[in-house]
Amino acid sequence: MGLSVLTEEENTIRDAIHQLVRDTIAKTSAEFDRTQTFPRVNMELLGKQGYLGMIVDPKWGGSGATYLAQTLVVEAIAAADPATAVIYEVHNSLHLEGIWRYGTDLQKARYLPSLCQGTAIGAFAITEANAGSNAAALTSRAERHGDHYILNGRKMFITSAGEADRYLVFATLDPSLGERGITAFIVEKETKGLSFGPPEDKMGIRASRTSELILDSVEVPVEQRLGEEGQGYAMALYLLDGGRIGIAAQSIGIMTTALERSLAYARQREQFGETIGHYQGVQWRLADMATDLHAARMMAYEAARRREEGPSQRPLFAMAKLFASEKAVQHAADAIQIFGGYGYMREYGVERLLRDAKVTEIYEGTSEMMRLVIASRLLKNYDLDNI
Repeated sequence: MGLSVLTEEENTIRDAIHQLVRDTIAKTSAEFDRTQTFPRVNMELLGKQGYLGMIVDPKWGGSGATYLAQTLVVEAIAAADPATAVIYEVHNSLHLEGIWRYGTDLQKARYLPSLCQGTAIGAFAITEANAGSNAAALTSRAERHGDHYILNGRKMFITSAGEADRYLVFATLDPSLGERGITAFIVEKETKGLSFGPPEDKMGIRASRTSELILDSVEVPVEQRLGEEGQGYAMALYLLDGGRIGIAAQSIGIMTTALERSLAYARQREQFGETIGHYQGVQWRLADMATDLHAARMMAYEAARRREEGPSQRPLFAMAKLFASEKAVQHAADAIQIFGGYGYMREYGVERLLRDAKVTEIYEGTSEMMRLVIASRLLKNYDLDNI
């Protein structure tokens, strides 16, 4: 029986991706986390099964599905492997969608089929050491020389850096122009002058490689500029809106697993002659987890449904990410508490939930930035009927 808020097609996709995740991705998730193995095999599988570029028109290799359908896929993957989920989300919502929405027909024909098939993985490179939440302050430079640009700079904390085959890189033509100078470029991994730092040793999502990206006189042809000069900042904000919906979905996947494992444990673990689910302290925690999960789903699903309304619904996208990410961290901690001492041990699979959940409050906009986005619009002209 499907969810009533979904269309018949979306429910079918939801059932199919859950089955695929159970049969394949879930089986290697713990080992990939332990060994920090980049799950390229999962991306290739998702491409073969038609789960990459889902919102893209079929003429460019996509499925022409709804944004909500793609959100359901992120959620299902994250329930088993949050690392694969964020690689998938960045590939689809930030890199691939950027080319689909802003690319020329020649760029779409050249890049989208391989991205949709999973034979190429895309990354998104905007963050710098001094330009995280304030993307307008980036200092990576792009200088035009006739039919090409020369890019120089360093990017930090780039998901899939060194593993991805293609990068959407943001650089400024003139720092004095602020956001009006920021321009986007499609850069191939093998381009001379492009290199990567070693993988960061992270707390969580350890199978997802995060590294520095270094631009040392990287020559990029004009035909690989995405959009017009100076359009990069607005493009990045638009794409990050979708990315925030994706991170909300990733958080929901983590919340789902936290609740499922907590319920199973509460039903079978006995203390003082009763299963621990008999005790009110555990019951109330479970009830709150279920309520939060339902609320987070509804917020994220509405945000996905209204994705095409664009920046006018930016507060809604921020709310979905803020609520889901903070509840994911809370629920992961709740699961550990329900498991007691066992929850602290890797064998039981709930300590990883907390390690993986924490970053959802940080990347693609911190919780503090989400509150700023929401409050600033409320104080201006946001329609309260939308809440």
